[in-house]
Amino acid sequence: MKKNKMPNKMLNKNQSKFNTTLLLLGRFVLGAVFVFSGFVKAIDPLGSTYKFQDYFAAFGGAFYGLTDYAFFLAIALSTIELSIGLNFLTGVHVRITAWVALGFMLVMTPITLYIALTNPVSDCGCFGDALVITNWQTFYKNIFLLALVISLLFTTKHLIVFLSKRASSILTVLFVIVGVSISIYAYNHLMPIDFLPYKVGVHIPDAMAMPKDAAVDVYETTFIYEKNGSQKEFTLDNYPANDSTWKFIDQKTTLIKEGYKPPIHNFTIFNKYNDDITANVLSYEGYTYLLIMYDLQKTSSEGAQAGETFYKKIKNKHLQFMALTASSDNEIAAFTDRNKLSFEFFKADPITLKTMIRANPGLMLVKNGTIIGKWHWKDF
Repeated sequence: MKKNKMPNKMLNKNQSKFNTTLLLLGRFVLGAVFVFSGFVKAIDPLGSTYKFQDYFAAFGGAFYGLTDYAFFLAIALSTIELSIGLNFLTGVHVRITAWVALGFMLVMTPITLYIALTNPVSDCGCFGDALVITNWQTFYKNIFLLALVISLLFTTKHLIVFLSKRASSILTVLFVIVGVSISIYAYNHLMPIDFLPYKVGVHIPDAMAMPKDAAVDVYETTFIYEKNGSQKEFTLDNYPANDSTWKFIDQKTTLIKEGYKPPIHNFTIFNKYNDDITANVLSYEGYTYLLIMYDLQKTSSEGAQAGETFYKKIKNKHLQFMALTASSDNEIAAFTDRNKLSFEFFKADPITLKTMIRANPGLMLVKNGTIIGKWHWKDF
């Protein structure tokens, strides 16, 4: 009987090692994903805010009333994800963190399933602009994370704790402070790491170009005809072109497969006469300062004054200066008069302006189509 105890001990020891290895692997995978997801959101709080606003607008109803809280929700989401990830990576409060992560995933997984089924927005924004994935990919990712969290809960008993509860709690609070601080810094001084298409060094015309072999959008057109009081849908291949007994009612075009989309698209600038001057701006060999204010109703008056002061400094130095906005002519006139501005406004798409720079206003320097610099209004 004594001879049989040794293999059992070895088996238990190997099982314990396996459980410990599984615990470490699960912790590090979960930690890495949560840290990455939280960090890329934390450095771009306005980007996450815009994504929340897109969701609320798409859902409508009571959700639309949450639009005013989008910024705070963006910071809360990034901070929660970053804190969960850092706790997992450092082994701080792993069991508690696993339960928090489980609750988080039980909320997010059904939401992402609904988003994948209804497709209210083109991408979930779960990894910000650093890594864009489809809504279905997001759902599958959440299923994987949910399974990993559940398995982790069954193995935390094998965890070796190195820190006291007090030290662990202090670290968790520090992680929360770090997450909030990163977002506040990025909100006031732009993203420390720019994942946007309009990052410094990008040549805008090249980023707008379509490769020769690029896939194009594929559409399907359906024709609706009526005969004897009943309607039927036809395609281009079988619609009754030569049958006068069918009466044409309507047609609809559906995007079947999206083709290649260049990193920068919809970049167009119009003057006050509604002339497209984009080519002139991008081909200008000198320096052009673009003061970007996507929505004048949300633009900081203090920021507008900073822009006016900057404009007066450079207007006699043979430098081109243009203010870009998506606001209406009446809003431009009222804003100009209220803030006593002397520079000229030009029009551009609001989404494009929000993508160009995460500030309102923000300043971008362009030379011969290449982005030379970007600044928050508090930094110029």
